Amino acid sequence: MRIGGFQPFSLCDYPGKVAAVVFTQGCDFRCPFCHNSQLIPTEVSEEHLMPEEAVVELLEARRGRIEGVVVSGGEPALQRELPAFLERLKRMGFAAKLDTNGSHPGVLRELLSQGLVDYVAMDVKAPPAKYDRLSGVAVDLSTILESVALISQSGVAHQFRTTVVESLLAPSDLQEIREMLPPNSPYRLQPFRKAAGKSAGR
Repeated sequence: MRIGGFQPFSLCDYPGKVAAVVFTQGCDFRCPFCHNSQLIPTEVSEEHLMPEEAVVELLEARRGRIEGVVVSGGEPALQRELPAFLERLKRMGFAAKLDTNGSHPGVLRELLSQGLVDYVAMDVKAPPAKYDRLSGVAVDLSTILESVALISQSGVAHQFRTTVVESLLAPSDLQEIREMLPPNSPYRLQPFRKAAGKSAGR
């Protein structure tokens, strides 16, 4: 798997668990407010990537000190090796959380059906009329809605979340997003904060 960064310890990325965070390289969105913009390019030189085995060794060394591993990005669903990597985490005894933009419901369906994730956090960028603008690309909204349905009906712990960029999203937009989501699914607003250096550091 193409890994662009690793955070060995986090108290805020996996609700209720002490976790490490693995950042995958490459994203299909181009959000103008992206906090980890260095992870957007899909094609980067190998010297900018962390070997998967090196990350696994770091995780092995943290057994007993962390409970879970968050696979974030970038967009992890772009990684062909994602199911095998998550299965590896499960064999190591870690709970696995996936952060996703929801643009690949087929991948989500596979992961959920195989029981490879214990928690899913999906970023819902905007109401339908603004989705392309907030994502930076043309988005097939049906894939987003399909992912919302898959996650909300999976029985797996989850949350939907929106980064609130006040210059781009009005309070009425946030209300419209909430109405797009199942009423019983957790929904969190997270404040926009400018990146300070390379947060997904190696």
